[in-house]
Amino acid sequence: MDIQQLLQRLAHVDPAAVADMDQQIRVMSSDIRPVRAGLRLLGRAYTVRCFEDYLVVLAALEETKAGEVMVIDTQGSSAAVVGELFSMEAARRGLSGIVIDGACRDVATIRTLDMPVYARAFTPRSGTSVALGERQTRVCCGGVEVCPGDIIFGDDDGIVVGSEVEFAQLLAGAEAIKRTEHQVHAALAAGTSLVSMLNFAEHHAHIEAGDTSSKLKFLL
Repeated sequence: MDIQQLLQRLAHVDPAAVADMDQQIRVMSSDIRPVRAGLRLLGRAYTVRCFEDYLVVLAALEETKAGEVMVIDTQGSSAAVVGELFSMEAARRGLSGIVIDGACRDVATIRTLDMPVYARAFTPRSGTSVALGERQTRVCCGGVEVCPGDIIFGDDDGIVVGSEVEFAQLLAGAEAIKRTEHQVHAALAAGTSLVSMLNFAEHHAHIEAGDTSSKLKFLL
């Protein structure tokens, strides 16, 4: 399966299903939040490291390819490194999104764009444009390591990060989870109780007996 096939199939699941398949997969801090709710983020990472300065962010924008996600490690900066004009240009270039472990500004305009932008904070203060920074190197974003080419997958719940190999290994299981969820949705709509669709009684008995190896699961 090539990367495009993998991304196409991932688009039909969600980050929660992927995280359910592997509790150890990299999940960014919940402090990294979408500027606009309701947009999904999916693409390969183009990484940037800077501090209180956005010059390298602009330089990176000229190098990114359509479908990529720019991941920016501001190393604790308090100044904004992305705003409305940058976000509009990113959308024009076909980027799949921007993730900032740091601040952005012009959020009212960004919320009108179909461009997923995630940030830790908002501020009216812009950074400088005098430092070279770094591009396409390992960075830390939302408390997890992100490498160039990693897959970035996010929605309103948050962002999961993994290599192409990691996501390929988890994909079939995530697809199975979504199929089960669709069945559960239909059953709930038809009046079936949630607990009756689970091995709840058996699992609860195992936990009471001290058997923490028991797994709560659907019986569908």
